[in-house]
Amino acid sequence: MLGESTSGSANVIKYIALYRKPADPEGFDRKYFETHIPIAESVPGLVRAEVAKVSRVPVPGFLGDTELHLIAELYFENEAAMKAAFKTPEWASSGANLTEIGGMELVAMFTAEVVA
Repeated sequence: MLGESTSGSANVIKYIALYRKPADPEGFDRKYFETHIPIAESVPGLVRAEVAKVSRVPVPGFLGDTELHLIAELYFENEAAMKAAFKTPEWASSGANLTEIGGMELVAMFTAEVVA
């Protein structure tokens, strides 16, 4: 079944980060892809990571005038695996790096259970 973890015990969980467009997109991207992504990819329990650049927003809806820049999705086997990852030094380092490169002012983060 789609969304089911390989262990069959619970659904896959995604940690999603939506980034609004920074004042200096090229500078932010350079720091994000050179420093943040390698740290994030080292987080124990991470099954898959994807980063997409937003090219257009055909229906902005509740976003209003917010101009999106990146969408990052981190996949974990299940909620327990994600919660365990949150307690690791790698996760803490990832958050510290994001603060250092100015990403915390640009991001909204949430988790979502893959259901289909």
